[in-house]
Amino acid sequence: MPEFIDAHGIAIVYDVHPAEGTPRGVVQLLHGVGEHAGRYPALIAALTGAGFVVYADDHRGHGRTGIRQHGGPARLGRLGRGGLPATIAACRRLTRLIRDENPGLPLVLLGHSWGSFLAQKMVAAEPGAYDALVLSGSSLLWPGALNAAPLNRRWAGAGATGVEWLSADATVGQAFLDDPLTTTVPLVRLFGPVDTIRLLGLPPRGLGVALPVLLLVGRDDPVGGPRSVHRLADAYRNRSGLTDVTTLVYPDARHEIFNESAQAEVRADLLAWLDVRVPRRD
Repeated sequence: MPEFIDAHGIAIVYDVHPAEGTPRGVVQLLHGVGEHAGRYPALIAALTGAGFVVYADDHRGHGRTGIRQHGGPARLGRLGRGGLPATIAACRRLTRLIRDENPGLPLVLLGHSWGSFLAQKMVAAEPGAYDALVLSGSSLLWPGALNAAPLNRRWAGAGATGVEWLSADATVGQAFLDDPLTTTVPLVRLFGPVDTIRLLGLPPRGLGVALPVLLLVGRDDPVGGPRSVHRLADAYRNRSGLTDVTTLVYPDARHEIFNESAQAEVRADLLAWLDVRVPRRD
């Protein structure tokens, strides 16, 4: 279980999953708020089986990093000293570590939910660091496009667990509730108003790179949903000047499309997209 120490003395725990066969690229996987990198085994297996090395950290305050940072599970999800800027800085430091350990291999940045928000910030700060960008369950980070309402409102009622918004598969929500490394505390309460506002921002004008972007979203995702994700795609085309932007919307899928009934289709679509942008070497 490797780790590095961030600028504020926090040990960031991460995993490295080797590629099967000759590596053709690396994926840096960014998980969402209240969860951890250990919730992506099927996705990681698909990527390593397709020849990608996968690096996945538990962000500040989250998972194994959060347990060590806070001395237990009671404050899981809280970012701690340095807040969101320090969290982004730690993810960017992992990017540099990946580059140092895998010279010459293309680097794909793949973020889900809050991880996709972090990815947007990372690309804006250093667009030339990445060779492809994949955003799952994302949103345009702008008022009116990012849902601030209770995310489970559509499924509330008698017998609701509060996490139906994650997936139409009830076992996914129950596994989330049973996981000792997750928390259901909403993002705004975890981060506070200042770091919540820091999440906002449009893609920058004129990124100056030829960065391919894939946006994956469930039709019933309450975080942003297709309308918001299409606006994000338009911003990457019209503001940032990117020409290779693909949006895939999955019917009857909610937020965690990698944990939905159509997850095999989602993984297949992702790998097909990567085959074109990061060709196999063997």
